[in-house]
Amino acid sequence: MKKDLKLKGGMRIYLLWPMLMIPLLLCMNIVILLFDQRIGRIVFLFVVLYSLLALTAYFIAKPKLLGALVTYASNYGQVQRRLMKEMAVPYSVIDSEGHLLWMNDEFAEIAGFAKASRQSIFHIFESIKEDMLPKSEQDNTLHIRHNEKHYLVLFRYIFAADLDADTYWSYEDTDSDQKHRNSLLTMYLYDETEIVTLKKDLSDQKLIIGLLYIDNYEEALESIDEVRRSLLSALVERKINKNMQSIDAIIKKLEKDKYICIFQNRYLPQLCETRFPILDEVRGVNIGNELPVTISIGLSVDAENFNKGYKQARTAIDLALGRGGDQVVLKEHENTSYFGGKSVSVEKNTRVKARVKAHALRELLETKDDIIVMGHAIGDVDSFGAAIGIYRIAKTLNKKAHIVINEVTTSLRPMVNRFLNNADYEDDLFINSAEAKAMANANTLIVMVDVNRPNYTECPELLDVSDSIVILDHHRQTGETPDNAVLSYVEPYASSSCEMVAEILQYISEGLRLRQAEADAMYAGIVMDTNNFLNKTGVRTFEAAAYLRRSGADVTRIRKMFRTELLEYMAKASAVSSTDIYLDNYAFAVLDDTGVESPTVLCAQVANELLNITEIKASFVFTEYNDKIYISARSIDELNVQVVMEKIGGGGHMSVAGAQLTDCSLREAIEKVKGVLNTMKKEGA
Repeated sequence: MKKDLKLKGGMRIYLLWPMLMIPLLLCMNIVILLFDQRIGRIVFLFVVLYSLLALTAYFIAKPKLLGALVTYASNYGQVQRRLMKEMAVPYSVIDSEGHLLWMNDEFAEIAGFAKASRQSIFHIFESIKEDMLPKSEQDNTLHIRHNEKHYLVLFRYIFAADLDADTYWSYEDTDSDQKHRNSLLTMYLYDETEIVTLKKDLSDQKLIIGLLYIDNYEEALESIDEVRRSLLSALVERKINKNMQSIDAIIKKLEKDKYICIFQNRYLPQLCETRFPILDEVRGVNIGNELPVTISIGLSVDAENFNKGYKQARTAIDLALGRGGDQVVLKEHENTSYFGGKSVSVEKNTRVKARVKAHALRELLETKDDIIVMGHAIGDVDSFGAAIGIYRIAKTLNKKAHIVINEVTTSLRPMVNRFLNNADYEDDLFINSAEAKAMANANTLIVMVDVNRPNYTECPELLDVSDSIVILDHHRQTGETPDNAVLSYVEPYASSSCEMVAEILQYISEGLRLRQAEADAMYAGIVMDTNNFLNKTGVRTFEAAAYLRRSGADVTRIRKMFRTELLEYMAKASAVSSTDIYLDNYAFAVLDDTGVESPTVLCAQVANELLNITEIKASFVFTEYNDKIYISARSIDELNVQVVMEKIGGGGHMSVAGAQLTDCSLREAIEKVKGVLNTMKKEGA
């Protein structure tokens, strides 16, 4: 049985208002009677008459008014339901499990059927997953694609307490799960296809600024007959112009080997997917030239204006050249992407750059009172030899210099011992990180050797103390470099940092003379990094070695210092015997550090040994040391191991690279490297 309809609130007061006037009129009548009874009796008759009329009107009008209200409410509900049904915005009601309970016509048209049903929205819209439904009272939005259109989806909770006006309990006192069980979800769909299309068009039409440099223009021309040089230059320029025309680019030659280009952003995904085929096309130009022509490209993506875009492109091209050339570097705000880098860096015959850097270094040293030299953490012979070379330069200029060494490895100890307790050298020649931080100030010159990444140095905190930092390194640059470097000399084609410092020594001062121990240390650094002059060895490498030999370096003495203990030799043999071959061409080995003092050094030696195996393109040796996983990667010329190591946070150069992983097990590190190799193989890289 239906409940009797009752008027409540303002409507009831409105109807009872004539009745509420009766007590007021009676009070007025009493006052009048006190002054004049005859007039009071007359007024009383009118009050009684008014009361009868008011009561009669109330009881007669009430049913009619209720009927009118019911009719209005019914018509209003029908209009409201029709408005919701025909509303232009797609709208539906679903339960907490995603089942459709009701939907309007627009939603039904998108969903593909006319009537509401218990179908799940997860079946209708495959891009919506159960975990995307809101878990709290706040609205939740997401973007989906359905039937070639893009929609903004808005989910909003309707709780049971909001649906029942007579409900006296508050759902705020219940737990979240109970609230969601007593609730429904409304789902709105807003068509944003046009907005998405306009955004894509706007993004596609953005202009990308690029700088294209020919890495070895002069060297390539010199390697061919003079009569064919103009033909080679024309063929290279034709390849560049043809490739740029295919992406509707504007390209302008700035110099004989430098170009600037501008093209639309719509072509960038295609270029990235094909890994910039212009690199291979230009490299493939051969009309008898001994050296292949390579190019480097720096691209600025999504810059705020053309001025910033050009500066960003300059930074990108400098980074590409610093990494050895033959590659493309994309700079997008703080993100940097690399493509290419397959070729071995070409050694420059001229030493002009070395002489310029030597003079700049001398000027810096002369303006500073204290010099602190440091290499990478767990230093090797190359970083130590280069640091000794910088020390000799400082002493020649009558400057105080210190070398930061926190840990002396077994391979380094014979070298270090020659400088300890030696009357020719100060007692504080070698200092640790704590001592370096205590003596460093804003006027101290910090020289980084054999490393260009701040986090890989012996004491990264020093770089925040000093305003003057010098970088001398032969590893390829990454996006992570010190912000306050006043002099950077990074040459990936160099065999070692000792080779670079040996060249600088010859231009610093005519009175500079290396001592025997110093020449031995630098010569040993070249021997170690070139694997006895087998890797990355050029004419300038032998010239630097000859200079050190003339300065007193002794090959026999150095060879004796390189000898290893029996336990270390057995550890290397065990690692080699446990080698696993992956993808037919990649050697993976694990070095057990049990009882070994310097496993990272042995790790690199094992990686070099594995390259002597037939059909091996690259070797990766892993060892666990000081709660880190150290990886040594080596190759000859068929794989750029620097690219592999960069993808897991490491670096190096084409044939020698490494990485340090934290919060990672040996098995996980091996799987990471294998995953990178699989990805690069699929991408053809």
